[in-house]
Amino acid sequence: MERDVHGHRVRGVDVGPETRCAHYDSERDVVAVRFRCCGEHFPCFRCHDAVADHDRERWSRDERSVEAVLCGVCGTELAISTYLDCGSTCPSCGTAFNPGCADHYDLYFEGSH
Repeated sequence: MERDVHGHRVRGVDVGPETRCAHYDSERDVVAVRFRCCGEHFPCFRCHDAVADHDRERWSRDERSVEAVLCGVCGTELAISTYLDCGSTCPSCGTAFNPGCADHYDLYFEGSH
């Protein structure tokens, strides 16, 4: 399944209008990550694994300036470094992100933990 979220195609399982999915759908689950391997946005690694026909690839430390994190509330695409340093709050609209996502940073971004 895919959904247009602020002009960005977000793929996954039961993707909602603010990027929530079947795996993570709390009020704060409003982020989608553009995966390095395919350039596609997914709400989570589980959605990528369920929908994509290839293995995940993580962004390297040298690619922290790449805009690869989408705020599902305002549509701002954040640089990886900005997202990692934002304190679980969108710097553009102030929406709270799920702080539990930090537990999975190493699945998306090399050298995060």
